[in-house]
Amino acid sequence: MPKLHVLLKREEIDPARLEGKVIIVLDILFATTTIVHAFAQGARRIHPVRDRDEGLRAAAALGACVLAGEHLARPIPGFAPATPMALAGLGLADREMIYCTTNGTRALVAVAHAAHVYVGSLLNGRALVEHVIARHAQQSVLIVCSGSLDRFNLEDFHGAGHLIAHFTRLGDYAMTDAAIAALHAYRGSDSRSALGSSRVGRMMIEHDLGAEVDCASDHDSLDVVPALIDGLLVRVAA
Repeated sequence: MPKLHVLLKREEIDPARLEGKVIIVLDILFATTTIVHAFAQGARRIHPVRDRDEGLRAAAALGACVLAGEHLARPIPGFAPATPMALAGLGLADREMIYCTTNGTRALVAVAHAAHVYVGSLLNGRALVEHVIARHAQQSVLIVCSGSLDRFNLEDFHGAGHLIAHFTRLGDYAMTDAAIAALHAYRGSDSRSALGSSRVGRMMIEHDLGAEVDCASDHDSLDVVPALIDGLLVRVAA
């Protein structure tokens, strides 16, 4: 029976233990939510990078693109905003995007050599789980919570529970204790309360960005499945 497991932060990633698993990366506030939302807005490809300098080099090589990101939750000068609704306002249809964040894109880069890497959020949970079960039914699933600079993040753990609720409803998996804990955490609170009470959520609300938190709290509203293939994020299913 395939297993479901959850890592609590990206620093727990062990490259030697990724083989044979389906990897799902979560950074609910906001990297992976933004990626899912951007593909729903028609973005063609998204290039995840680790930091500002890598983003600038990628933009110089690519040419016309949207260059977006944040560092330590602060805007990077010359970069577009890193949150879903703000980016959507720029018009992303058929555009390439280079994206860097403090935690989420670094987690994606850290697992890029794995055979199957997907991007998850509350927005696309159902569509993503259906895709994984249809194509990788016998493989174990590792959900990576990006966390925040070696710290546990409530919103990522809540998002992991959302995915696990779908996996247990649609498939047959053996859950580790971490997966069981995430499921209980998800079932014990509504998403808006969980995200809004988290450290990052409170910070966003204090900066009048509560609408972005509301956007990230929406359940299963987008039939978007982003996959990381050869270092690039592409939409693989509608």
